[in-house]
Amino acid sequence: MSNFSDVILMTHVLFGMLCIIASVWVFVDVLNASEANQARIKGLSVAVAVFMWLAYLIGGYWYVVFYATDKALILKGPWPFAHNFVMEMKEHVILMLLLLATYLPIAASSNLFANRSARSVVLWVAGLIALIGMTMDGSGAIIGMGAKVALLAK
Repeated sequence: MSNFSDVILMTHVLFGMLCIIASVWVFVDVLNASEANQARIKGLSVAVAVFMWLAYLIGGYWYVVFYATDKALILKGPWPFAHNFVMEMKEHVILMLLLLATYLPIAASSNLFANRSARSVVLWVAGLIALIGMTMDGSGAIIGMGAKVALLAK
């Protein structure tokens, strides 16, 4: 069953990274917004939302089904903060990330090449998604290390 857990967890990370990559792509395209790339911006904005929701749903499934074992291990190991602070932070920040990713296609539906204010909003939203997404990825690495150091300490 461990292999299934690993596949689920890596799929969660994959969709999270695709969300980050797509949001950076949206950011760069919006910096150079024109009629020619407007459709791509809209499509990538939808992809950001889809990738984020897939990462959330897959990660949520893994958390509910498999995380209890890791949590117990982490809490008994030398890095209990990996759960007590990092996972708790991750559980709360994810809601902001979901809201931003869901809002991005709505904000990007304007004619960004003609509307400077809308362009600014999309830049901020895409940039925040990328930054928060990278923070979430790093947080996941700390949680994984919390489990690893707990196993090594045995």
